[in-house]
Amino acid sequence: MVECKEGYSYCFDPSKCASCGGHCCRGESGYIWVKYEEINHIATYLSLSVEDFATIYLKKVGHRYSLIEKELKEDDHACVFFDETKEQCSIYDARPLQCRTFPFWEQFKNNEDEVRDECPGIV
Repeated sequence: MVECKEGYSYCFDPSKCASCGGHCCRGESGYIWVKYEEINHIATYLSLSVEDFATIYLKKVGHRYSLIEKELKEDDHACVFFDETKEQCSIYDARPLQCRTFPFWEQFKNNEDEVRDECPGIV
């Protein structure tokens, strides 16, 4: 089912996710922001305490938290939860809001070409 969002000039077909290789989960280094509620949810999903989850999977950036990344090769980083074998998110059902709202990010609202280059699900 194609998703559209008011204010965006494009729509998104999530059925394309299975064949794209995880373009939105990898690329140049960046941040995967998580709020406390999301941290708690992911920790529960992984059967970890919040403290253990934070120690293993988070980095503090200023007053915020981001999931850590792993370097796949030079200039190619991925979220720590990106499964390289399956080329998809290993915590998909518990993924953070930042991931759930892609590709409808403010930065793409007036830059359809950029998101179209990154995401084969843009229609």
